[in-house]
Amino acid sequence: MTVARIALVGDRSPHVESHTRIPLLLDALAEREGLVLDACWIPTAAAEAEAAAGTLAGFDAVWVLPGSPYASEAGALAAVRVAREEGVPFLGTCGGFQHALLEYARHVCGLAGAAHAENDPGADDPLIAPLACSLAGHEALVRAEPGSLAESALGAERSTERYHCHYGPAPRHLPVLAAHGLRLSGHDEDGAVRTAELPGHPFFLATLFQPELSGDGSRPHPVIRALAVAAVARAAARAEGALAEGALAVGGRAAG
Repeated sequence: MTVARIALVGDRSPHVESHTRIPLLLDALAEREGLVLDACWIPTAAAEAEAAAGTLAGFDAVWVLPGSPYASEAGALAAVRVAREEGVPFLGTCGGFQHALLEYARHVCGLAGAAHAENDPGADDPLIAPLACSLAGHEALVRAEPGSLAESALGAERSTERYHCHYGPAPRHLPVLAAHGLRLSGHDEDGAVRTAELPGHPFFLATLFQPELSGDGSRPHPVIRALAVAAVARAAARAEGALAEGALAVGGRAAG
């Protein structure tokens, strides 16, 4: 059985419902789906150092969880960047979605001053701004673009999802992200962006909604299952690569 290692990046708290759901979801993935994930919680304050040391790149998936404001914005952004640049399957939910867009704006679009209003309330023109209407505790329809990773992960073009957020992307900044290759692949009924993804990446999906809050935790949301499938596939490929390298090394010694 292939076991995939997943980094859960966030400031774990018993008061954050999405965090308390994680053990249930991991158990359900293993029992119902045969997808075994070995999870390691990494606080945002430690994530920057873990990224610099190459530790995060060694995981089979990175999930930046809700729970903002994070103790370290830099740590959350570093986790996103490693996953994006190293091809590590990535999921960002709620605050993870917001920081995925922030990381892309700063490091791909060249918008070094892009800000998150929750972290920088004095920012003149934040990329991530207060929502006109808070989505905390709300459910709403999400429409995924045909052929997108969001549609594939959701298993449908339309889905009703749960939220618990007060911030989202400012619409005026979205064209720059799209022009630099980020696909804004899911929207609500009013056209507001709710999912983003990175074409060409093995699995890079960010959702403003929180799939971990779906149901009672006994049936993993399709998006979470999709991340697990991508993580296990990466773990299996890495294991096969290691075996092949080992066989080559043995063959080389025998020939010598």
